[in-house]
Amino acid sequence: MTPTADQEKAAPPRVSVVVVSHNRVDDLRRCLASLEKSQGRETLQIIVVDNGSTDGSAQLETDFPNVRFFRLPKNFGLTKALNIGWRAAEADYALFLHEDTELEPQAVERMAAVLDATPDAAAVCPLLVDAQGQPAPQLGNLPPEGQYQPAQPAGTEPFSVGYARGAALMVRAFVIKSIRKIDERYGQFGSDADLAAHIRRGGRRILLVPEARARHTGGPDGGSIRRADFLLGRAVFLGKHQGFGAGLQARLASILGPLVSFRWGELRYTLAGQKIDGTQQ
Repeated sequence: MTPTADQEKAAPPRVSVVVVSHNRVDDLRRCLASLEKSQGRETLQIIVVDNGSTDGSAQLETDFPNVRFFRLPKNFGLTKALNIGWRAAEADYALFLHEDTELEPQAVERMAAVLDATPDAAAVCPLLVDAQGQPAPQLGNLPPEGQYQPAQPAGTEPFSVGYARGAALMVRAFVIKSIRKIDERYGQFGSDADLAAHIRRGGRRILLVPEARARHTGGPDGGSIRRADFLLGRAVFLGKHQGFGAGLQARLASILGPLVSFRWGELRYTLAGQKIDGTQQ
Protein backbone atom coordinates (compact mmCIF):
# COMPACT_ATOMS: atom_id res chain seq x y z
CA MET A 1 0.00 0.00 0.00
CA THR A 2 1.33 3.43 -0.95
CA PRO A 3 1.83 5.64 2.12
CA THR A 4 -0.19 8.84 2.36
CA ALA A 5 1.42 12.25 2.46
CA ASP A 6 0.86 12.38 6.22
CA GLN A 7 2.62 9.05 6.66
CA GLU A 8 5.60 10.03 4.58
CA LYS A 9 8.38 11.83 6.33
CA ALA A 10 10.78 14.05 4.48
CA ALA A 11 14.32 12.76 4.47
CA PRO A 12 16.66 14.79 6.68
CA PRO A 13 19.14 17.00 4.86
CA ARG A 14 22.57 15.57 4.09
CA VAL A 15 24.41 18.68 5.29
CA SER A 16 23.29 21.66 7.36
CA VAL A 17 25.22 24.78 6.35
CA VAL A 18 25.53 27.48 9.04
CA VAL A 19 26.65 30.89 7.78
CA VAL A 20 27.45 33.61 10.31
CA SER A 21 27.45 37.20 9.08
CA HIS A 22 27.82 40.74 10.39
CA ASN A 23 27.56 43.84 8.19
CA ARG A 24 28.99 42.25 5.05
CA VAL A 25 25.93 42.12 2.83
CA ASP A 26 27.83 41.81 -0.47
CA ASP A 27 29.98 38.97 0.84
CA LEU A 28 26.92 37.22 2.26
CA ARG A 29 25.09 37.51 -1.06
CA ARG A 30 28.00 35.92 -2.92
CA CYS A 31 28.32 33.17 -0.30
CA LEU A 32 24.63 32.25 -0.51
CA ALA A 33 24.65 32.44 -4.31
CA SER A 34 27.53 29.95 -4.39
CA LEU A 35 25.65 27.59 -2.06
CA GLU A 36 22.56 27.76 -4.24
CA LYS A 37 24.71 26.42 -7.10
CA SER A 38 25.97 23.49 -5.02
CA GLN A 39 25.74 19.98 -6.38
CA GLY A 40 22.84 18.33 -4.54
CA ARG A 41 21.42 21.67 -3.39
CA GLU A 42 18.13 19.94 -2.54
CA THR A 43 19.92 17.94 0.17
CA LEU A 44 21.30 21.03 1.91
CA GLN A 45 19.76 22.94 4.78
CA ILE A 46 21.12 26.49 4.72
CA ILE A 47 20.93 28.60 7.87
CA VAL A 48 22.11 32.21 8.20
CA VAL A 49 22.73 33.71 11.62
CA ASP A 50 22.95 37.47 11.20
CA ASN A 51 24.72 39.23 14.06
CA GLY A 52 22.72 42.45 14.20
CA SER A 53 23.69 43.75 10.76
CA THR A 54 22.61 47.29 9.84
CA ASP A 55 23.80 47.28 6.22
CA GLY A 56 20.73 45.89 4.49
CA SER A 57 21.53 42.21 5.01
CA ALA A 58 17.93 41.65 6.07
CA GLN A 59 16.81 42.25 2.48
CA LEU A 60 18.56 39.07 1.37
CA GLU A 61 15.83 36.99 2.98
CA THR A 62 13.60 37.89 0.03
CA ASP A 63 16.30 37.03 -2.50
CA PHE A 64 17.00 33.62 -0.95
CA PRO A 65 13.60 32.20 0.06
CA ASN A 66 14.96 28.69 0.65
CA VAL A 67 17.42 29.88 3.29
CA ARG A 68 16.46 30.09 6.95
CA PHE A 69 17.50 33.36 8.59
CA PHE A 70 18.02 34.05 12.29
CA ARG A 71 18.35 37.75 12.97
CA LEU A 72 20.01 38.73 16.25
CA PRO A 73 19.47 42.20 17.75
CA LYS A 74 23.20 42.93 18.09
CA ASN A 75 26.62 41.44 17.41
CA PHE A 76 26.87 38.50 19.80
CA GLY A 77 30.15 37.34 18.26
CA LEU A 78 30.93 34.29 16.21
CA THR A 79 30.71 31.64 18.93
CA LYS A 80 27.19 32.38 20.17
CA ALA A 81 26.01 32.67 16.57
CA LEU A 82 27.48 29.27 15.70
CA ASN A 83 25.67 27.69 18.64
CA ILE A 84 22.36 29.25 17.56
CA GLY A 85 22.91 27.97 14.03
CA TRP A 86 23.91 24.41 14.81
CA ARG A 87 21.03 23.95 17.25
CA ALA A 88 18.72 24.49 14.29
CA ALA A 89 20.71 22.05 12.14
CA GLU A 90 18.95 18.81 11.22
CA ALA A 91 21.71 16.96 9.34
CA ASP A 92 24.44 14.68 10.65
CA TYR A 93 27.05 17.01 9.16
CA ALA A 94 27.26 20.73 9.96
CA LEU A 95 29.24 22.98 7.63
CA PHE A 96 30.26 26.20 9.37
CA LEU A 97 31.03 29.09 7.03
CA HIS A 98 32.03 32.71 7.39
CA GLU A 99 30.15 35.00 5.06
CA ASP A 100 33.30 35.88 3.12
CA THR A 101 33.59 32.40 1.56
CA GLU A 102 32.37 31.17 -1.82
CA LEU A 103 32.29 27.42 -2.39
CA GLU A 104 32.76 25.71 -5.71
CA PRO A 105 29.67 23.70 -6.77
CA GLN A 106 31.18 20.30 -5.91
CA ALA A 107 32.78 21.35 -2.62
CA VAL A 108 30.05 20.41 -0.14
CA GLU A 109 29.39 17.00 -1.70
CA ARG A 110 33.10 16.17 -1.87
CA MET A 111 33.62 17.00 1.80
CA ALA A 112 30.57 15.00 2.85
CA ALA A 113 31.77 12.04 0.79
CA VAL A 114 35.12 12.08 2.61
CA LEU A 115 33.35 12.02 5.99
CA ASP A 116 31.17 9.17 4.74
CA ALA A 117 34.27 7.16 3.82
CA THR A 118 36.48 8.04 6.79
CA PRO A 119 34.98 7.05 10.16
CA ASP A 120 37.95 8.34 12.18
CA ALA A 121 37.62 11.84 10.71
CA ALA A 122 35.60 14.14 12.92
CA ALA A 123 35.79 17.09 10.55
CA VAL A 124 36.87 18.10 7.07
CA CYS A 125 37.64 21.40 5.42
CA PRO A 126 38.03 22.61 1.84
CA LEU A 127 41.18 24.17 0.48
CA LEU A 128 40.87 27.92 0.99
CA VAL A 129 42.03 29.91 -2.03
CA ASP A 130 42.32 33.60 -2.85
CA ALA A 131 40.83 35.49 -5.79
CA GLN A 132 43.61 34.17 -8.05
CA GLY A 133 42.93 30.57 -7.05
CA GLN A 134 46.11 30.28 -4.99
CA PRO A 135 46.08 28.74 -1.49
CA ALA A 136 45.04 31.34 1.09
CA PRO A 137 46.08 31.49 4.76
CA GLN A 138 44.31 28.60 6.47
CA LEU A 139 46.43 26.43 8.79
CA GLY A 140 47.44 27.56 12.26
CA ASN A 141 49.16 26.28 15.36
CA LEU A 142 47.81 25.34 18.77
CA PRO A 143 47.71 27.29 21.02
CA PRO A 144 46.30 29.78 18.50
CA GLU A 145 48.63 32.60 17.48
CA GLY A 146 46.35 34.50 15.17
CA GLN A 147 48.59 33.67 12.21
CA TYR A 148 47.77 31.24 9.42
CA GLN A 149 49.75 29.69 6.59
CA PRO A 150 48.42 28.52 3.22
CA ALA A 151 48.02 24.78 2.82
CA GLN A 152 50.34 23.08 0.34
CA PRO A 153 48.61 19.92 -0.92
CA ALA A 154 50.95 17.34 -2.43
CA GLY A 155 48.16 15.95 -4.60
CA THR A 156 44.40 15.46 -4.59
CA GLU A 157 44.08 13.07 -1.65
CA PRO A 158 42.69 14.34 1.68
CA PHE A 159 45.33 14.78 4.38
CA SER A 160 45.35 15.41 8.12
CA VAL A 161 45.79 18.90 9.55
CA GLY A 162 46.06 19.92 13.18
CA TYR A 163 44.12 23.17 13.11
CA ALA A 164 42.29 24.69 10.15
CA ARG A 165 40.67 28.07 10.67
CA GLY A 166 36.93 28.01 10.97
CA ALA A 167 36.14 30.05 7.84
CA ALA A 168 34.95 26.78 6.29
CA LEU A 169 34.73 23.62 8.40
CA MET A 170 32.40 20.61 8.17
CA VAL A 171 31.96 18.76 11.46
CA ARG A 172 30.03 15.66 12.46
CA ALA A 173 27.11 16.91 14.53
CA PHE A 174 27.74 14.37 17.30
CA VAL A 175 31.16 15.93 17.93
CA ILE A 176 29.48 19.17 19.02
CA LYS A 177 26.71 17.33 20.85
CA SER A 178 29.38 15.50 22.85
CA ILE A 179 30.51 18.82 24.34
CA ARG A 180 26.89 20.12 24.43
CA LYS A 181 27.83 23.42 22.79
CA ILE A 182 30.78 25.38 21.49
CA ASP A 183 32.44 27.06 24.46
CA GLU A 184 30.93 30.55 24.75
CA ARG A 185 33.79 31.86 26.82
CA TYR A 186 35.15 32.66 23.37
CA GLY A 187 33.75 35.66 21.55
CA GLN A 188 34.79 36.19 17.95
CA PHE A 189 38.07 34.24 18.08
CA GLY A 190 39.19 30.97 19.57
CA SER A 191 36.25 28.62 19.19
CA ASP A 192 37.67 26.98 16.05
CA ALA A 193 40.98 26.31 17.82
CA ASP A 194 39.11 24.92 20.83
CA LEU A 195 37.11 22.59 18.59
CA ALA A 196 40.32 21.41 16.88
CA ALA A 197 41.89 20.68 20.27
CA HIS A 198 38.80 18.72 21.32
CA ILE A 199 38.95 16.63 18.14
CA ARG A 200 42.64 15.90 18.57
CA ARG A 201 42.19 14.99 22.23
CA GLY A 202 39.53 12.49 21.20
CA GLY A 203 41.96 10.74 18.85
CA ARG A 204 40.10 11.80 15.72
CA ARG A 205 41.30 13.70 12.69
CA ILE A 206 40.57 16.85 10.68
CA LEU A 207 41.08 16.25 6.98
CA LEU A 208 41.73 18.90 4.35
CA VAL A 209 40.11 17.96 1.04
CA PRO A 210 42.10 19.55 -1.83
CA GLU A 211 39.42 18.78 -4.43
CA ALA A 212 36.92 20.86 -2.43
CA ARG A 213 37.71 24.53 -2.77
CA ALA A 214 36.38 27.72 -1.20
CA ARG A 215 37.43 31.22 -2.10
CA HIS A 216 38.08 33.20 1.07
CA THR A 217 38.22 36.97 1.06
CA GLY A 218 39.33 37.70 4.61
CA GLY A 219 39.42 41.24 5.92
CA PRO A 220 41.09 43.78 8.22
CA ASP A 221 41.77 43.09 11.88
CA GLY A 222 38.69 45.09 12.83
CA GLY A 223 40.17 47.42 15.43
CA SER A 224 40.87 47.41 19.14
CA ILE A 225 38.01 45.27 20.36
CA ARG A 226 38.70 42.49 17.85
CA ARG A 227 42.39 42.43 18.80
CA ALA A 228 41.40 42.36 22.48
CA ASP A 229 38.93 39.57 21.75
CA PHE A 230 41.75 37.49 20.26
CA LEU A 231 44.03 38.03 23.27
CA LEU A 232 41.25 37.14 25.69
CA GLY A 233 40.32 34.09 23.64
CA ARG A 234 43.92 32.89 23.66
CA ALA A 235 43.99 33.23 27.45
CA VAL A 236 40.81 31.15 27.70
CA PHE A 237 42.32 28.48 25.44
CA LEU A 238 45.54 28.25 27.44
CA GLY A 239 43.72 28.10 30.75
CA LYS A 240 41.41 25.38 29.49
CA HIS A 241 43.99 23.19 27.78
CA GLN A 242 47.27 23.92 29.59
CA GLY A 243 46.14 24.81 33.08
CA PHE A 244 45.37 27.76 35.30
CA GLY A 245 48.92 29.08 35.36
CA ALA A 246 49.20 29.25 31.59
CA GLY A 247 45.83 30.98 31.36
CA LEU A 248 46.76 33.53 34.00
CA GLN A 249 50.07 34.29 32.30
CA ALA A 250 48.29 34.85 28.99
CA ARG A 251 45.67 37.03 30.68
CA LEU A 252 48.40 39.23 32.16
CA ALA A 253 50.12 39.38 28.77
CA SER A 254 46.85 40.56 27.23
CA ILE A 255 47.09 43.60 29.50
CA LEU A 256 50.84 44.23 29.48
CA GLY A 257 51.21 43.91 25.70
CA PRO A 258 48.80 46.74 24.84
CA LEU A 259 50.12 48.77 27.79
CA VAL A 260 53.76 48.80 26.73
CA SER A 261 52.77 49.38 23.10
CA PHE A 262 50.45 52.27 24.02
CA ARG A 263 47.43 50.60 22.41
CA TRP A 264 45.01 52.32 24.77
CA GLY A 265 41.77 51.23 23.16
CA GLU A 266 42.85 47.62 23.20
CA LEU A 267 44.04 47.95 26.79
CA ARG A 268 40.64 49.27 27.86
CA TYR A 269 38.95 46.14 26.53
CA THR A 270 41.48 43.64 27.86
CA LEU A 271 41.43 45.21 31.32
CA ALA A 272 37.67 44.82 31.38
CA GLY A 273 37.81 41.32 29.91
CA GLN A 274 35.54 42.60 27.14
CA LYS A 275 35.16 40.19 24.23
CA ILE A 276 32.71 40.35 21.34
CA ASP A 277 29.71 38.61 22.87
CA GLY A 278 26.83 41.09 22.77
CA THR A 279 27.82 42.99 25.90
CA GLN A 280 30.26 45.30 24.12
CA GLN A 281 29.28 48.93 23.66
